[in-house]
Amino acid sequence: MAALAAAAAQAVEPLPEDRRRLTLVIENLECAGCVPKIERALQGLPGLLEGRVNLTTRRLRLVWAGRETGLPILLEAVLAEGYRLAPFQAGRAEESEAEARSFLLRCLAVAGFAAGNVMLLSVSVWSGVWGDMGVATRDLLHWVSALIALPAVAYAGQPFFGSAAAALTAGRLNMDVPISLAIVLAAAMSLFETMRSGQEAYFDAAVTLLFFLLIGRLLDRTMRGRVRSAAENLLSLKVDTALVAKPCGGRERRAASALRPGDRILVVAGERLPADGRVVEGKASLDVSAMTGESRPQSVGPNAKVHAGNLSLDGSLLIEVTASGERTLLAEVLRLVETAEQGRARYVRLADRVARIYAPAVHLLALGTFALGIGLGASWQVALMNAVAVLIVTCPCALGLAVPAVQVAAVGRLLRGGILVKSGDALERLAEIDHVVFDKTGTLTLGRPQLLNAESVDPADLQTAASLAAMSRHPLAAALVQAAGPVALPQAEVTEHPGAGLIAQTPEGALRLGSAVHVGATGLETPDESQLWLRYPGGRPVCFRFRDSLRPDARAAIEWLREQGLSLEILSGDIPATVQEAAKSLGIGQWRGAVDPTQKTARLKSLSRTGRRVAMAGDGLNDAPALASAHVSLSPAAASEASQVAADLLIQGDLLSPVPEAIAVARRARRLVLQNFVIAIGYNAIAVPLAMVGEITPLLAAVFMSCSSLAVTANALRAAAGGRAKAPLPAAPQQPNLVA
Repeated sequence: MAALAAAAAQAVEPLPEDRRRLTLVIENLECAGCVPKIERALQGLPGLLEGRVNLTTRRLRLVWAGRETGLPILLEAVLAEGYRLAPFQAGRAEESEAEARSFLLRCLAVAGFAAGNVMLLSVSVWSGVWGDMGVATRDLLHWVSALIALPAVAYAGQPFFGSAAAALTAGRLNMDVPISLAIVLAAAMSLFETMRSGQEAYFDAAVTLLFFLLIGRLLDRTMRGRVRSAAENLLSLKVDTALVAKPCGGRERRAASALRPGDRILVVAGERLPADGRVVEGKASLDVSAMTGESRPQSVGPNAKVHAGNLSLDGSLLIEVTASGERTLLAEVLRLVETAEQGRARYVRLADRVARIYAPAVHLLALGTFALGIGLGASWQVALMNAVAVLIVTCPCALGLAVPAVQVAAVGRLLRGGILVKSGDALERLAEIDHVVFDKTGTLTLGRPQLLNAESVDPADLQTAASLAAMSRHPLAAALVQAAGPVALPQAEVTEHPGAGLIAQTPEGALRLGSAVHVGATGLETPDESQLWLRYPGGRPVCFRFRDSLRPDARAAIEWLREQGLSLEILSGDIPATVQEAAKSLGIGQWRGAVDPTQKTARLKSLSRTGRRVAMAGDGLNDAPALASAHVSLSPAAASEASQVAADLLIQGDLLSPVPEAIAVARRARRLVLQNFVIAIGYNAIAVPLAMVGEITPLLAAVFMSCSSLAVTANALRAAAGGRAKAPLPAAPQQPNLVA
């Protein structure tokens, strides 16, 4: 414990607000039933904010308040349940997985060798039943079988025995307890029969049973590797070291985690970026596909923002670091993906509740089977073998994997397509929607409007307006800043009012930038244009006119959504004329313009009261309340921080096709989850009664158990079929449609 605590303390990551985070590997986590046991053991500990287990990667993530609880308390809670822990290290985790796989292969080889040889001896015994084999010869063959089978069972059964012993020592049951009990009972009964010179022994059944169980476990581990965590794949983008350019002109190799904002690093062609930053010198094409799903290289030059994990294809860059380590975008994406994969969706909670009652139910069924056999006049040997078959055939692996395997595969597929799932039950909710509400600017449009009247306004007015606009992330504000070039930020405090504009308090009075109503220019606006107005204290308002363009594939995406039976609506804070033009261009009949955040939220609540399940897609600060109140919400990755926080899914790139792509994947994931439930429950409904009446031997039970788990996992892999996610849409138009 002391050694583990010391090693874990070195791996603790500090977070804001005096919080701590630690990722651990659970070395003996084998079944889905263990997940709720560990999470329940952590519940209620003082100061613990999050304790989630990822079955696919065998990881435990802990987040706690540093002042309220200590690390040893958290570790002890898990260790007391019989689990072995180690701090997570990417390289070490791969090593441990390789070691575990190698050990399973050795156990499988021993069990296979023993099963083949014992089966040959058993054939001789069976032949002697109809021949003239004497009792002494039969007993000799049984003893030789015992000498082969018992050491093989003791060695090859370790993957099951060790896990079962740890669980029993901690006073609990897990999946390996009944399996171990079944193997031990079969071997012990065979030894008992051999010692009393009985006619029948079951050494062949014991070792062959173990052989098939090991095959199932090895295949299960392999299949889970196919459904690898998307976060696990992103870890390969991390860079351990960076080449730092010293102020004096020299260079040094430094750990990427030791980089600090302001450091300058050199990245040459063929290298991945070790940190987020700003390009100081050089030009290059970056491969950003792993982060955004965009297959086209992104050209960057001086002042461009770049992120850790991107690959330089053809140039060298000098980059000034803005964020490193756990503060990079890559680290944030990793955290969000792990959160999504470990989320407690409704189906996951249902599977957990069923798995929770598995152990006592299985042992009661086995005991009842034994009593039933004796009551019907069967020999105790036959009744016991039927009970052994029940212990094996009722394994809940398939049920435990039914949801997590699909969830991990679906999240990984969407991530490859540039869609980041933030919430564990987001896909479940997305599959249920029947109505989609879009914001216009920055959602249906690119959100990069162009200033139309830059030449006709006073350059001083443009600079003043841009200095205010630099304090906002609204698309029109960004267009002003881009048109003005370098600007000086205002000295006064600037306040942003969502849906209205900005106010800077100056000695002369309030300096305003925003809508016509916000600056008091009502009656002067042109109703068919997107506009921002600047007004000095006591002065005449100045108008800035803009034009935006629809996303290239907006029409195709909207048409696909309509074909799926979804009703569509636009709610925008923009002027009604431009909203109407966009709605007409896209064929959306229901729209409203000049809608403030309160009205958007009220509309979504009204739809919810009528039984509609609404998906909201928006990007602005004024969309955040509506995103939070929707059944499920989506936001572009370039959206305001408030919208990104409120959204359940974030979408990368300039296309709208990720919206229908996410809906298609979510609906498919729901179908696969329901299919997996049918497979898992149907298997038990058929196999258990047959095992109880003796129609399934322990050997067949092992085969059926493994096949059910493999069937569920293979079905889940369909959620991740293919490479990069492709939107189910026709080709997008070549030229964007301009919207005023």
